[in-house]
Amino acid sequence: MSSWQGGPSWGPGDNGTPGDSGTPDWAALADASAARARRKRWLMIGGGILATGLVGAIVATAVVTTGGRSDPTGSASELPAPADLPEDTSAPEPSFSSVAPPPPPDPKEYISSAGKDKAPITVGSFFPGEKLAMGDRVHVKGATGRTTDCATGTQGALGAVLTDNGCEQLIRATYSKGGVAVTVGIAVFDTEARAKKTVDQASGGLASLSGAGVSTFCRGGTVCRRTTNSYGRYAYFTVGGFTNGTSVTEQDRGVFAVGDDLTNFVFRQIHQRGRVQASQAAAEPAQ
Repeated sequence: MSSWQGGPSWGPGDNGTPGDSGTPDWAALADASAARARRKRWLMIGGGILATGLVGAIVATAVVTTGGRSDPTGSASELPAPADLPEDTSAPEPSFSSVAPPPPPDPKEYISSAGKDKAPITVGSFFPGEKLAMGDRVHVKGATGRTTDCATGTQGALGAVLTDNGCEQLIRATYSKGGVAVTVGIAVFDTEARAKKTVDQASGGLASLSGAGVSTFCRGGTVCRRTTNSYGRYAYFTVGGFTNGTSVTEQDRGVFAVGDDLTNFVFRQIHQRGRVQASQAAAEPAQ
C-alpha cells in the first residue's frame, strides 16, 4: 500500500495557505491587525464628525427658525403687530357731547333787576361786623340805619331825585378813623336803569349819620367830600369829613382815603351779592 508523503498537512487551527510551508506569516497577520485598528479608529472619528455635523445642523436649524436668536420668546418679527392684536370690545366707547356747556351766569345779571335779585336786603348783609379792614387801614363802624322813606336820609335835592326814580329803601352806615368820619348809603331801585338815572340827576347829597361814638359831622354848612356811584340796581353815596367840624380841602388826603375805602367796599359787597346768587343758580338742576 502506498502513502502520500511530503505534501502539505491541514488540520484544525492551521492558518496556512495552500502552497505554504504550514508556518503562519506573522508579519502579515500583524499588518492585517493594524489595518483593522486603523479602520475602526477612522470609523469612530467619522462617526464623531457626523454626529457633530448633525448637532450643528440641528442648532443651525433652530437658529434659523428663531430668526438668529436663542431667546425662547422668539424674535420681534414673530410677535403680532398691533393691528393683529385682538380688540377689547367689552370696554364701553367714550362718548363726548357735541353740545357746548352753557357759560356761567354773569353775577351782574343777578343784581341788575329785582326780578333776579332775591337775596334779603339788610344792614348786616351789606355792613357786617364791627370794623372794616382795608389793607392796613381799620375803620370802626358806628351808627347804622335803614328806611323805606329814602328822602329822610338825604340833604338838599337828592331826596327828591331818589323818590322820583322809585327808591325802595336806603341803608346807611358810618365809619370813623383818626378824627375822620364817613357815612355811606345804598339806595335800592327796581332796575339798573333807575339807579343810573339817579346818579345822572343827583344833586345835594347824603345826610351824615352820627351816634354810636361818632359826634355830628358834615352839618351846618361844613364843607365835606361827597361821592355818587351806581352798580346794578344800586346807587351808593358817601359824605365824609372831620368830626371836629373842620371843612375838608383837597389836601386832606385822610378824608379821601376813608371815603375811597368805603366806596370800594360797597362795590365789592354788591358784586359779591351777585356772585353768590349766580353760583346758586348754576348749581340748580336744569328744569
